[in-house]
Amino acid sequence: MLWRISFFLLWQLAGGGLGWWQGGPWGAALGAAIAAWAWFVWDLLRGVRVLRWLRTGDLASVPSMRGIWGEAADRARRLLRKQEAQIRDSQDRLQEILAALQASPNGVVLLDAQGRIEWCNQMAANQFGFDAQRDVMQSIGNLLRNPEFTAYFAAKDFTSDVVLEGRLSTPSRPVRISVHLHPYGDGRTLLLSRDVTALEQADAMRRDFVANVSHEIRTPLTVLTGFVETLQTLPLSADERSRYLGMMAQQAQRMQSVVQDLLTLSRLEGSPLPGMAEWTPVQSLMQRCEEEGRALSTLLTQNQQRPHAMRFPAADLLRAEGEIAGVPAELQSALSNLVNNAVRYTPGGGSIEVQWLRKEDGSAVFSVHDTGPGIAPEHIPRLTERFYRVDRSRSRETGGTGLGLAIVKHVLQRHGATLDIASTLGKGSVFSVTFPANRLRGFSLPG
Repeated sequence: MLWRISFFLLWQLAGGGLGWWQGGPWGAALGAAIAAWAWFVWDLLRGVRVLRWLRTGDLASVPSMRGIWGEAADRARRLLRKQEAQIRDSQDRLQEILAALQASPNGVVLLDAQGRIEWCNQMAANQFGFDAQRDVMQSIGNLLRNPEFTAYFAAKDFTSDVVLEGRLSTPSRPVRISVHLHPYGDGRTLLLSRDVTALEQADAMRRDFVANVSHEIRTPLTVLTGFVETLQTLPLSADERSRYLGMMAQQAQRMQSVVQDLLTLSRLEGSPLPGMAEWTPVQSLMQRCEEEGRALSTLLTQNQQRPHAMRFPAADLLRAEGEIAGVPAELQSALSNLVNNAVRYTPGGGSIEVQWLRKEDGSAVFSVHDTGPGIAPEHIPRLTERFYRVDRSRSRETGGTGLGLAIVKHVLQRHGATLDIASTLGKGSVFSVTFPANRLRGFSLPG
C-alpha cells in the first residue's frame, strides 16, 4: 500500500513539475490533475487485467505485475492452486470409494430423492440388467419392474429387506436376490443387493436334512415301539416272538446304518484333506469292489431265477494300472458304494460292468454301467444330496439310507476326483469317477 501511495505521489509531482515548467501555477495544477487521471486509468487497466484473468482462472496465464494488483493476483493464484489440490484429493478419494464399491461382491445403487439412479456398480448391473452408463438418471421403478420391490419402495419402510427373483433365474437354477434400501443425505437412498441363492438353498437343505433325519429315525423307532408293546402285552408263541424280534433287529440295524453314515459324513467334512504319502494298488481296490459286489448280488438274487451278469477288469490287466494316492478306506467305500448301488437297483438278469480306463493326459476313469431302471434327468443333479431319493420305497427295500452318494461325493472331492452321472430311463445308468493324474503313479500310458 505504501508503494502504491508513493507511486501515485510521484505521478503527481511529475505532472505538477511539468505543468509548472510549461504554465506556472495554473499549469502545475492542470499537470497534477492530468497525472492523477493518467495514473487512475493505468491502475484501472491493471485491475481489469487481473479481473479478466480471474474470470478464466487459468493458472498458466497469471498476470505478472507489482503493487497491490500483483499481490491480489498472486494471492488468488495461491488460493486457486490450493482449491485445485483439494478438488484433486476429493476426486481421488471419490474414485477410491467408487473403486471399492465396484469391487464389492454386493450390488450398490445410489438413488436421488426422486428415485433415479445416480450411480451403480457392475454387480448391481449384472443382477438387475442395468447399463451403468445408459441408465444413469433413470427411475429405478421403471427399470426394476417387480411387484414386490414396487410395494417395498412405495411403503418407505426399509427396516428389513425384500427378496426378489433374479433376472437369470430358471426353474432348474433359481436365483434369489436380497434388496435392502437405506435412506441417507437429503432424501437420497442407498440400494444394497446380494445374491442369497446359496444361503436359501443351504437353509432349505438344513431344514430338509433335519426333517429327513427325524423321519429316518422316527419310522424305525415307531416300529420298534410297536413291537415292544406287542411283546409286553400279548401272549405270543415262540415262532411269533422270534419273528418280531427279527423285525426289531432289522429296524435297529436300519437306525444304526443311518447313524453310522451320518458320523461318516461328519468325519469327512471335519478331517483334513488326504495327502500324497499313502498309496494303494488299483488292483486291490478293484478286487475288493468285485468281492463285495458279487456277494451282494448273490444275496439279493438268491430267490430269483436269473442272477446278475457282472463283468470286472481282468486281474492281470489291473496289475499294470499302478497305484492311487489317498485314504484307502475312503476310496474303497466310495467305489464299492457305486458298484453296490448298481447291484441293488438292477433287477435279476440285468448286467453290471465295471471298467478302469486310462486316459492320455495321465488321469483315469472308474465307471459302473448297469441296465437298471434308469434315472429321470430332473433327478440327476440332486442325487448326491443327503437323503435325496428318486423312489423312497424302492430305496428302503434295497436297504439304502439315502446318504451313500453324499458320502461318495465328499470322498471324491477330498481326493480331487469328479463324479459324472449319465442315465436313460428304461436303459440303465453310468456312474463315472475321474481321478486326476497327480494322484496316480506307476502307469504305462498308451502309446
